[in-house]
Amino acid sequence: MNTPAATRFSEKLVAAGFLLVGGFQPDSTDHVPEIGGGSAPKTLLIIGSTGPSLWPVFKAAPEAQDGQPDPMDRYTRRVLSKLAADFAFELLFPFDGPPYHPFQKWALKCGGFSQSPFGLLTHTTYGPWAGLRAAFLSADELDTSTGEGTPGPCLTCQEKPCLTACPVNAIQLDTGYDVPHCLEYLRSTPYAGCWTGCQARRACPVGKDHGPNATTGRFHVQSFVGLA
Repeated sequence: MNTPAATRFSEKLVAAGFLLVGGFQPDSTDHVPEIGGGSAPKTLLIIGSTGPSLWPVFKAAPEAQDGQPDPMDRYTRRVLSKLAADFAFELLFPFDGPPYHPFQKWALKCGGFSQSPFGLLTHTTYGPWAGLRAAFLSADELDTSTGEGTPGPCLTCQEKPCLTACPVNAIQLDTGYDVPHCLEYLRSTPYAGCWTGCQARRACPVGKDHGPNATTGRFHVQSFVGLA
């Protein structure tokens, strides 16, 4: 995407707090919906964010001030819908459904991601902090140049500190992430350090500069528990 239009797209994306985390040319095995006119899209771009990139912009947006549910999802929908229309993309969101689109599968195909022991994807640059926010679909074959198929960091991580950082052992290598156990602990322990961000994620040695501050972490944990 090394064109003037691509540069404008990237600038607008970054100004809104988002980033392009990867892309690929989909085939029938990727289960990507058809676009206008019933044709198969030729390019899929995954749009993500990290705490430092999105939070300052989001906090100044009206959705963050109006007291209504799902403020970040509503901000994401409003801003990225406008951007998609401006650049003739069609748009999919991970929070629309059911049925839900396989965003994790798509991100893995982009390259640079691996599945972490606690279920989230971890990126070679952004660590476990790259939230998957949307997918842009194009009728044109775009040069994504994102290293499709390259492995993420979890595959070579020997220490796996995420497995021992959880205070209630809600993450196990053989059974994965015990969500009910995690939620029970959070609801019964209002002053736990986990309320400023998952301790397993914070223990990951990759992408620490992209992690959230305490305020951002609390917002996301409150959303997870159902308080925001």
